[in-house]
This record gives sequence, C-alpha cells and structure tokens, in this order.
Amino acid sequence: MTAGVGTLLALAFLVPLGLTLGGQAREEAIADAARRSALVTGALAISTEAEVVTRAIEASGGDPATRPVVHGLDVDSSAGRADTVQLEQAREQGRSLVVDVDGGVLRLDPVVLGEQTAVVEVFVPDAVLDAGGGGRWLLLAGVAVALVGAAMLVVDRLAARAADASRGLVKAALAIGDGDLGVRVEPHGPRELAEAGHAFNRMAERLVAARTEERELVADLSHRLRTPLTVLRLDAEALESDDTSVGSFSQAELDYRRGIRRIRQAIVTLEGEIDVLIKTTRKAVATEAVPAMCDVSEVVRDRMVFWAALAGDQNRPHRVSGAQLRIPAPVPRAELAAALDAVIGNVFRYTPQGTAFEVAVSRRDGYVAIRIDDAGPGIANPDRALRRGASDQGSTGLGLDIAKRVALQANGSVSIDRARLGGASVVMLLADPEATPRQVSRFGLVGRMAREGREQKAGGRRWPRQRPTDG
Repeated sequence: MTAGVGTLLALAFLVPLGLTLGGQAREEAIADAARRSALVTGALAISTEAEVVTRAIEASGGDPATRPVVHGLDVDSSAGRADTVQLEQAREQGRSLVVDVDGGVLRLDPVVLGEQTAVVEVFVPDAVLDAGGGGRWLLLAGVAVALVGAAMLVVDRLAARAADASRGLVKAALAIGDGDLGVRVEPHGPRELAEAGHAFNRMAERLVAARTEERELVADLSHRLRTPLTVLRLDAEALESDDTSVGSFSQAELDYRRGIRRIRQAIVTLEGEIDVLIKTTRKAVATEAVPAMCDVSEVVRDRMVFWAALAGDQNRPHRVSGAQLRIPAPVPRAELAAALDAVIGNVFRYTPQGTAFEVAVSRRDGYVAIRIDDAGPGIANPDRALRRGASDQGSTGLGLDIAKRVALQANGSVSIDRARLGGASVVMLLADPEATPRQVSRFGLVGRMAREGREQKAGGRRWPRQRPTDG
C-alpha cells in the first residue's frame, strides 16, 4: 500500500516537473533560433547586398543545415523548409511566427526592406528541441524510486514497532486469559500502544490484587467457620456420654444419645471439609507471591475477642499482654489469624475446662514474638509436635505446622517450652520488618538454655511424660 501510494504521489509531482523542464528546453532552443535570426535581420537593416547577408548567415554559427535562410532577396534560399503559404502569412502578419514542420519547427521573422518584405527562416530540429530529455526522465525516475523506497523503509520501521507492541499485548492478553496473572508487558511503540501497555499492566496488577483479596477473604471466612465449629465440638463433648448400649436407659434417652453422637460425627466431617478448604485456599494465595503486612497487635486483639468469650463460658482465666502498640509483621493478616486460632484452639481442645492461658506479644532484637502459654499438662514430645504435618498418619496438618509455616514465611521460627503457668509455651518468632535481626534464633536459644538450666537444678529430671497432643 505504501509503494502504491508513494508511486502515485511521485507521478503526480514528477511528471508535471518533467514536462515543465521539457518545455523550458524547447523555449531555450527557440530563443537561440531567435538570436541567430536577429544577427541576419540586423545585417539586412544595414545592407541587402548578397555578400553582406551571406557573411551574417555564416556568422550565426551552428550546423550548416540549421543556419538561417533569407527569402525574398537575391540570396540562395533553396535550403529553406517554409512553403509559400507560411511565408505569405508571416509577411501579412508582420510579426515572428513559429510553425511546426517535419523534423522540427521553423521560426519566421519578416523584415521590411523598402517596398519589399524579406523573411528570415531558422530551422530548429526535434533533437535540439528535446535536448537531454532522456537523461532528464531517467533522473526523475531515479528520484521517484528513491522517494518510494525511503517512504517504504520509514513506514516499515514504524509498522514493525507497532506490530511488535501489538503482538506483545496479544500474547500478554492470552496469558492473562489462561490464568497467568504474573505476565507484564514492556510498553513501547507508538504513543497510543505504549499507553495501552501501561493500562494493561495496571489492569493486571488490579486483577492480582483482587484475586488475592478474594482468596484471603475465603481463607478468613474458612477460619471464622472453623472456630465456631471448635466451640460446637467442645459443647458436644461436654454433653452426656454417647454410650448407646442397651441398659437402664429408656428408648427416648437412647435416641437422644444417638443424636448427640451423630452431631459429633457431623461436626468432625464438617471440620475436615473446612480444613481442606483452608489448605487449598492458602496454597492458592501463596502462589500469588504478593507482599503482605499486618499489625500483630491488632490481629491478637481481634482473635482474643472471640476466644475470650469462649474462655468465659468455660471458666478459663486468661490474659493478653503487649498488644497495645502497633507491631508490624511481614505476613498476611489471614495467615497470622489462622496460626493464632490453631494454637489457641489447641489450648481449648487439649486442656481441661478452667485451665488458664495467656497470650503475650513482644518486640526485641529484630524479631516479633507471639507467646501462648497455658496451665495444662504440657506437650510430652515438643519436637514431634513441631514435625507433624499433613503427611503424618492421622494428622489434619492444621496444628502447629500452620504456625510453623507462617513463621518461616516471615523468616522466623516456632519453639515449644515449659510455660510459667506450668503447661506448654508456644513461641512464634517473626522477623521485624523495621529492624535488623542480630541473632537468628534468639528465642529458641533462650528457651533451650532455660530448659537446660531447670533440668540441671532438678537433678537431670525431665518433664513428666504426658499424653501426646495434636500440637
């Protein structure tokens, strides 16, 4: 298309230019003929003698075949090409005439000499009229080819930039359609396509943020469902025994106990489904690789609103300390809330009603520590409790492994020690994003040193072996 349009434009401008140059060459040739004719007419004005006229004709120069010819005097005019009609027309009009003849043109200049009128004829052949015409048209054709080629090269480069930018947008759009929200484009090309690239990147960022928020909302809702289910299960376990053996119970009592058992089984099934939903949602959120931050104190206060109400129902003394000021941590809010629910939920699940517990938040040496203490029997095998995960037989994978995963996500760790209340003390260690850590596992080291000191004072006695819990 560019070649066609360029060719038309070149023809529209260069053809008239060529014709104009050709006309200019013709006018120059006729003007030269007028000059030579003027030499002869000037000589005639001085003398009509044949010898004088002949010298003037020879002095005009040029090809002897194209030298001026004088008609109407005693001078040889046999070489003339004008006929009688043309000569009479020039005499009658009394002015110069230019007439076409075979092989060129004639310039006829009448000269009044007393009672007679002589006519000076100058022949200009076609070769002189179109002198340089072939070279001129070749030159114009070369100019046309150069202009069209340059236009095609410039348009091709511009079109290539636009095509590359368009192909990049198409590939990125197809990738987004296939679910790859991490794809981005490098805005380039014409201004409009560059703006489209920036708009595409902003759209992709918003899609990522929207999907991440949606999945975190699903995860948060799942945890909010799981926590009331824990309450229901605890309430169901507090009811009468589910012994359905036939004995002194009436049929109504047996039906009541069977109903309680079905409720417990339904709660267990529903807990399992919610656990699967939580794990699936968290795995999807983790693949987004979107940086997240939360306020540890705000999360602790929020979750303790619920657990404090449940603790009141079970007569559990509880206390929260260190959660008054803002303490940032590099983990999503929903992730930290899930870890807190898992650890605090284990306190309610594996300690008797009325057992006290405490949640404390501290910040020092480049780390944020969340400590959950209880006055229960403790954890008999802390290392095993930390190792248990989804791969262990009979484990849901939603105990301390959730807290451990969240801590590792924040470049921290989880440790288990003996609490001041007498039971287990679970410490979640998270890297403080506003400080530089000086000691990688300070809390774990302090816990181990304190435990070794207590064992030494106790004469090497270990903790009393307790019933293993699910951590």
